[in-house]
Amino acid sequence: MNKLISTVSPHINQNTTTQRIMLDVLIALLPAGVASVIIFGFRALLVIGVCVAVCVFGEWAFEKICKKENTVSDLSAVVTGVLLAFNLPVSIPLWQAAFGSIVAIVVVKQLFGGIGQNFANPAITARIVLMTAFSGTMTSWVFPDGTSSATPLALISKGELTSLPSYTDMLLGLRGGCLGETCILALLLGGIYLLARKVITWHTPVAFIGTVLVMSLIFDKEPLYQLMSGGLVLGAFFMATDYATTPATKWGKIIFGVGCGLITVLIRFWGTFPEGVSFSILLMNILTPYISRLTRQKPLVGGERK
Repeated sequence: MNKLISTVSPHINQNTTTQRIMLDVLIALLPAGVASVIIFGFRALLVIGVCVAVCVFGEWAFEKICKKENTVSDLSAVVTGVLLAFNLPVSIPLWQAAFGSIVAIVVVKQLFGGIGQNFANPAITARIVLMTAFSGTMTSWVFPDGTSSATPLALISKGELTSLPSYTDMLLGLRGGCLGETCILALLLGGIYLLARKVITWHTPVAFIGTVLVMSLIFDKEPLYQLMSGGLVLGAFFMATDYATTPATKWGKIIFGVGCGLITVLIRFWGTFPEGVSFSILLMNILTPYISRLTRQKPLVGGERK
């Protein structure tokens, strides 16, 4: 009896840590990062570097000033910086990228308590703030040779279907768009890696992308282009699966993904903006507590679900 050890829960120990998860996310984002540099030139690397540096410094400085435990080593600020950069055009002024990074880390993340306490995805929220404040530079799609190019969604919205790039160009990312959203092949490789590593589950990405596909087929809105355009694949695999701002239950993840898909097509098909992924994820982030409450499993007491 003296050898009986009593401790508080949890009793199951795993090697999974926040740092390990974030490292896996960074590895998954690497193909898209490399593709962005190949497609848009070395300024893409500069934009990514600025966002990451400001995010890391912003988190360190805020926690230092507030005398909080330093969390820079968990790599979550690095992931936020990369994701924000992936949601920006290559031609964005660097000071605007830095401003967005401060919004993401300080306003959205740290002011709400730090990692796990933020109500919305920091990178998504910062992108929407930048779109609202600097719509001109946030919708300027410029290639390294200086030529400008409209995004496929903008072309579809204008009815200029003959000007759409080929499916191969869409897959490889040879078209207008943000840094990390254009190369679908690279994003799919990263998504498969996250699924294989069990960092994410299939529920939200499949529900999100599947809803957009079904609605595009119903309304005859160029389904394959809708799937490969904008930030759909990037958002479905890397931002709609954020642990802190999305439901934890399986049905909650499916509802979240379907909701994101419906809002995305609503904005794309009938809204002022040609793209709706960012707004859809942010709106569903706000609904996450209610979805989690609706889908949480009730405890089994006395043989019955209570």
